[in-house]
Amino acid sequence: MTYGLSTTEALKRRGHQTSFIHFGNPSSPGDSETCLLANDPEVSLPYLVKSQVYTIPSPRAQRELRESLERLKPDLVHASLTLSPLDFRLPELCQQIGVPLVATFHPPFDAGIRNLTAGTQQLTYQLYAPALARYDRVIVFSELQAEVLTRLGVKENKLAIIPNGVDTDCWIPTNTECLNPQQLKVRERLGEDRIFLYMGRIATEKNIEALLRAWRLVEPKGCRLVIVGDGPLRSTLETNSLSTSDCEVLWWGYESNLDTKIALLQCAEVFLLPSLVEGLSLALLEAMATGTACVATDAGADGKVLEGGAGIVLSTEGVTTQLRTLLPVLRDQPVLTAELGRRARSRVLERYTLSQNINSLENLYLELLEAPPRSSIQTFHDYVQQPSQQPPSKLNVRLTSLDDVVP
Repeated sequence: MTYGLSTTEALKRRGHQTSFIHFGNPSSPGDSETCLLANDPEVSLPYLVKSQVYTIPSPRAQRELRESLERLKPDLVHASLTLSPLDFRLPELCQQIGVPLVATFHPPFDAGIRNLTAGTQQLTYQLYAPALARYDRVIVFSELQAEVLTRLGVKENKLAIIPNGVDTDCWIPTNTECLNPQQLKVRERLGEDRIFLYMGRIATEKNIEALLRAWRLVEPKGCRLVIVGDGPLRSTLETNSLSTSDCEVLWWGYESNLDTKIALLQCAEVFLLPSLVEGLSLALLEAMATGTACVATDAGADGKVLEGGAGIVLSTEGVTTQLRTLLPVLRDQPVLTAELGRRARSRVLERYTLSQNINSLENLYLELLEAPPRSSIQTFHDYVQQPSQQPPSKLNVRLTSLDDVVP
């Protein structure tokens, strides 16, 4: 959801006409036949089951998706994929209306398959690999991810490596001499301790149990661990944490307010991400952009992001042991954490800005629009009738998020 919304808004700011299609309204017997409005730029598809792992659409979702594409008449469709049956039908739908189709494929992974969670995610890649050949282009976040898909049979010329990006004018380091009202409000709740922070889903693949075990073993004096987020393991982990340790752990909960999320990262001295599998974590990039020292595992592309001194990289194996050694160092060396934060911000400015991401997307879109029509498929009528016509300066792009949308 975050990826789709940030991309859509950035394209709108550049003058492109966009629509956002996503799973957003549960199906029920009392629903009307269609939920589409004549000129609605956002389309909500009905679903039967939706979770962070997969979405099962309602029987009429495919028809509504096809009708919305026919009504909106896009120049290009860009789909964000995780696990939904519609992901496999979308190429056929776009071929029927002659529209280029781009996929962003970002399920988490660990190239080393070093744990059960990584092995399970590998099955997702194996399931999707044959279907990705039917997309005109598949966006991945890193060379590692591209290598995984290439080994599974996806042709290299189908893949485009475009990393996630963050708005570095929004996610900025704090001015310690003049805190804004939101920072003051957050700091009042956090107290005066030095803050070590995790932000994200509280689920098995995030490996928060390993972080909590290390924190209980070290009990770093004068420091507080803040857990921001929600998920299926929150209740269990929070209860165990409160009952087995006197160390400072604050369970913040899910935070939807953007300004508060920024303030939390600005108040944090260290950001911790102990995941077993990842894609390319937006939370990690946001923490780096705010100048927070970052510690993450080498799952997915996160290790690549931090390599070369932009942060501290852990192995997904033995996270508790590694953190037990590392936490006292981070506690006792504030000069080190300050330098890591400076380098993290510099790395994001160099490689992972939202502006760079959108530039790459625009170039990819135009490349597909300028390409010859796919054989036996009639593409956009304007280009068939006027082959010399250049692509429009402002595109009509449809961002189709078929992944798990969190309201």
